[in-house]
Amino acid sequence: MFGYYYDPTYLLVLFGAVLCMWASSHVNSTYRKYARVRCRSGMTGAQAAERILQMSGIRDVQIQHVSGELTDHYDPRAKVLRLSDTVYDSRSVAAIGVAAHECGHAVQHQKGYIPLKIRSALVPAANIGSKLGLPLVILGLIMGLEFALPGGGSFSLAEIGIWVFSLSVLFQIVTLPVEFNASGRALRMLGSYGIMNEDEVDDCKRVLGAAALTYVAAAASAILQLLRLVLLSGRRRRDD
Repeated sequence: MFGYYYDPTYLLVLFGAVLCMWASSHVNSTYRKYARVRCRSGMTGAQAAERILQMSGIRDVQIQHVSGELTDHYDPRAKVLRLSDTVYDSRSVAAIGVAAHECGHAVQHQKGYIPLKIRSALVPAANIGSKLGLPLVILGLIMGLEFALPGGGSFSLAEIGIWVFSLSVLFQIVTLPVEFNASGRALRMLGSYGIMNEDEVDDCKRVLGAAALTYVAAAASAILQLLRLVLLSGRRRRDD
């Protein structure tokens, strides 16, 4: 059926999957390496986060302990910075770097960083795109449903699915400057707030750089998946 079960465009998906697996492996190995390096300040991740927030003039954000490994995140709606088991009580360079990165998001929120606002606004649409986009495309390709336009021409269910899926891709793309900016803020604050010395900041930069690659890989994988869907939809139209 239009080469669906033997399709060279699968290579795009495969490449994206391999890229994501490599990025995940790289961040895990980098984090484990620097999780064994104790920060000379003796601070825990939670203590470092508390100092960063205080020195940034942020006093309405709570720091909470959340279960899991690398489940750290900042919730802008609740104004809560949640640090995972491997970060909250750890005194390692890696843990403090992750905590500082999440503080970077809190600072973005405080200063009204535009890309963060855009990403937050895109969350509902991105959730719809990730859940419905691909099923709509597959259903459209299988059934070949077409809808006529009043002024002439037509559009297919697969094309609707592609536009819906594009919302999740857009979210991944907007996430990149948000994450890179948060890491940049974190590294500056770690040095200027006296939490780390220069060589420790360099180590922390490697940890956050590896973490950033996971977002790059996710965005690249999403773009490759979108490209594949566009190619499949275009082929179906030509076959019709």
